[in-house]
Amino acid sequence: MSEQVTKAEKLDASDVLAAKRAEFVLDDVVYLDGNSLGALPVAVPGRVEDVVRRQWGELRIRSWTEGGWWTAPERIGDRIAPLVGAAPGQIVVGDSTSVNVFKALVGAVRLADAGRDEIVVDATTFPTDGYIAESAARMTGCTLRPVTPAEVPGVLGDRTAAVLLNHVDYRTGRLHDLPSLTAAVHAAGALVVWDLCHSAGALPVGLDEHGVDLAVGCTYKYLNGGPGSPAYLYVRAEWQDRFDSPLPGWNSHAEPFGMRPDYAPAAGAVRGRVGTPDILSMLALEAALEVWDGVTVEEVRAKSLALTDFFLECVEEYVPGGRVECVTPRAHGERGSQVALRCPDAGVVMERLIGRGVVGDFRRPDVLRFGFTPLYVGFGDVERVARVLAEVLAE
Repeated sequence: MSEQVTKAEKLDASDVLAAKRAEFVLDDVVYLDGNSLGALPVAVPGRVEDVVRRQWGELRIRSWTEGGWWTAPERIGDRIAPLVGAAPGQIVVGDSTSVNVFKALVGAVRLADAGRDEIVVDATTFPTDGYIAESAARMTGCTLRPVTPAEVPGVLGDRTAAVLLNHVDYRTGRLHDLPSLTAAVHAAGALVVWDLCHSAGALPVGLDEHGVDLAVGCTYKYLNGGPGSPAYLYVRAEWQDRFDSPLPGWNSHAEPFGMRPDYAPAAGAVRGRVGTPDILSMLALEAALEVWDGVTVEEVRAKSLALTDFFLECVEEYVPGGRVECVTPRAHGERGSQVALRCPDAGVVMERLIGRGVVGDFRRPDVLRFGFTPLYVGFGDVERVARVLAEVLAE
């Protein structure tokens, strides 16, 4: 038995989150693509069946009140809130991440002081965020300024209205400094919007603690809400009475059933709603979030760092030098919950890994990306992935 196998067994034996693995539908495959689509929690199928057969099939329209459908966006938002460091009443669930980025960014510009006409956006961001930022700039008459996160403090000024940033880079897994960047944006008199897609459910965020203005995120990655599960929008309490959504809908009206011709926004986070909620996906997400019962984000973060440290250690032990290059920062303060390895034939390598029961993903042109979801990935899994990677690269 190799030294790494023995170490993996010891780490698994002392893992305080090990029991959570049983709350997911898993098989013999090592699944390291939870940063794209989380595994299925065992509670979800039964809940969805109940929603379909009883709530929809028997109660029908009565379920909007008797089944709690109407209040689901805020109720589930409050369930997500502790995972991102937010007090209740500031998160509403619904729509896609892209739609919420648009709402948040335009809303931020409208909250900014008069005369501020520039939007700063992360130039390395997930493409959709850049597309939305460009559209938001046209709509609001702003100039768009794409820069890297490291360049943000140096370009802020009295023209800056809003800044859109990703907490974790989706390609490299680099964790950006949310506290200091938020402070820099505020010092310049602007508002910040954070995209939490690759951090929520993987590490502490601290939205309230660090004074974040608005934030968005998906729920199908580390929150395991299922394919296409609804995203969420965070609007800091102090901004809610002035938040002017560019997508006012009947669901965010102060009197949604008044059917009035003039729009009057509801109080609180509810004004982030738009149209009728996607109840099937919404309640599947609510069931999925039950896996967080008894778990702290701090425990998840500690295991995440231990998993990624051990993976890098195993890769160094098993993979010949020079065959892959780690592009994820080694420093804990700069690392999310994934490891990206640059490899010239990455696409072919990932296909072979998947064929041998190791599922990660490939990002063009040459990146092998492995996402570590601490609730169901173990240290034995990590050792196996590194060993199989070495075998594939040797073929």
